[in-house]
Amino acid sequence: MTSEFVESLAPLPEAPATAPLLAMVNAFIEAQGGGQGLFPTGIESVSIVRSFQQMMPMRRIYRPSLCLVLAGAKQILFGDAMLDYRAMEYLVVSIELPGTGRIIEAGPDRPFVGVTIDLDVAMLRDVLAQLDPLPRPASGSGPCVFVGQVDEALADCVQRLIRVSQKPGAIPVLYPSVMREICYLLLSGPHGGELCNLTLPESSSERIARAIRILREDFAKTVRIETLAEAARMSQSSFHQHFKSLTAMTPLQFQKQLRLLEARRLMVADAASVAQAAYQVGYESPSQFSREYSRTFGVAPKRDAMNHARLYATYASRKMPAA
Repeated sequence: MTSEFVESLAPLPEAPATAPLLAMVNAFIEAQGGGQGLFPTGIESVSIVRSFQQMMPMRRIYRPSLCLVLAGAKQILFGDAMLDYRAMEYLVVSIELPGTGRIIEAGPDRPFVGVTIDLDVAMLRDVLAQLDPLPRPASGSGPCVFVGQVDEALADCVQRLIRVSQKPGAIPVLYPSVMREICYLLLSGPHGGELCNLTLPESSSERIARAIRILREDFAKTVRIETLAEAARMSQSSFHQHFKSLTAMTPLQFQKQLRLLEARRLMVADAASVAQAAYQVGYESPSQFSREYSRTFGVAPKRDAMNHARLYATYASRKMPAA
């Protein structure tokens, strides 16, 4: 085997923008006790995750957020759209969406490391109003998600956020300015037009976001489609079309997802029984709840709750699994 061929198989060096940020995040994790799991920062909207192993698919509601991969890789499924993003790439979710995510590249020697930052839609809208020229809104339809490249400017902003998060007194002073810079970079970047679809007043995405907020607040109650369409200021037929285009499901299917995911949380975090969880999220029949849960997640609710409880216990221990 020639030396040139061996050299071609060697892993590529980390990009210059990655190395300092990854080193800072790993140092932050070690200061918190090391290991793997979800590591909150001093900023509520910023969290860090590290995993030494690939993770099973996990269904949840993704809020508007910026999700950066610093090492390893993730895969996200929104409806029929499958997105992979790897080291030095980010995923932006610009509207609340149910999706299934999993870590697809991780190991004891090269763990997955990621940073998630919740986006403030009001701040995005305020920054957009000051841009000249405005980014051109993206044409077409589909889920408001996209993958982009982490450049040096964005990596520098995230580094500063991590640094600020370790100084409680600095957070209220410096956090807003760094987040405004991140909003500017996203809106003025190559995918700015896609974010425009959410932030421009009265855009179809912004109208659908209003209806989603109603669904989230009242997911345990029966919500009339007429109410949602009125909130979105659309006819019922137009509302159905735009809602399904953006979320890959109907409003009733979306509400069902909210109910089932909240039921899972109740069973895992609060040790609720299947029947208790079913009634709390709005089901009148535990048997109907169990059927719909099994159909959606591919496993019975009690077994699924046990699987997730074990997963959370592994992360809570923050220990590296045995090789």
